Amino acid sequence: MPYSILHVSDLHAGPPFNQHVAARLVAQAQEMRPDLLVVSGDFVQRADFRAQWATISGVLAALPQPQLLVPGNHDVPLYNAFQRVLQPYGPYRRHISSNLNPVFERPGLVVVGACSAQSLVIDGGWLNQDQQHFLRTTFARYGDDYCKIAVWHHPVLMPPGSHKRRELRRADDAVRLLDECDVELLLCGHLHVSYIGNTLDVVDTLRQGTIICQSGTTTSKRGKGREFGKNAFNLIEVDQQAIRIAQYLYLEAAGRFVPTAEHAFPRRNRGVYQLPASERNVQ
Repeated sequence: MPYSILHVSDLHAGPPFNQHVAARLVAQAQEMRPDLLVVSGDFVQRADFRAQWATISGVLAALPQPQLLVPGNHDVPLYNAFQRVLQPYGPYRRHISSNLNPVFERPGLVVVGACSAQSLVIDGGWLNQDQQHFLRTTFARYGDDYCKIAVWHHPVLMPPGSHKRRELRRADDAVRLLDECDVELLLCGHLHVSYIGNTLDVVDTLRQGTIICQSGTTTSKRGKGREFGKNAFNLIEVDQQAIRIAQYLYLEAAGRFVPTAEHAFPRRNRGVYQLPASERNVQ
């Protein structure tokens, strides 16, 4: 403690990819030197094309290590029906990682990835029984002195202003699982718009709820809603007192990603839902 996590998502190498913004991301990420880089899915636009995997592999190689990576729905082949059904994660395993459930561990911190991308749907996703079991058994190994963070691609709710329903299937069950596992923070993407919230907005009977940290698209031209045509990422800082999330947007006038909003949440292991005055952004 403390730790910093750079959270990017929906890179979409291929026709929507913005190479200029990607270069700026690499430069700023190297300046930030985070303790962990998280990518919450959609590395390519179409998993069927080798050239897109080559492009994004080059970007990942230039970004800081260590990295925790999980696939998104675009990382499953679309046009090759045989591969989509029988080997949906084949290209991802070959070009990105053979591990669909990565775990990053440091004293007082554990970050656990899960795969919500499925081959039977094009846009949607869910956590199957194997993924749920993995999350339960993995988080159970860590005590209350750990900050527990989950990562998957699909969101568990639709932010205000979103009209087409694209959240995780059986989202209520997923947020109950997070609560059961004492997960303090969920990192996700998919919708191409940034959002900070709480799973209590989905199920108001949870014991404590989980902070939702959703990233917009970091390097594609497919930003949605209030981030139409924009790019975003999150910088998260975790210490014994608080979880702080800074939301960054790429601004052409500045020529870089700049922080546009900050959020501070008391750590669950403090036992009270209150930040001490010395830890608040506003005194």
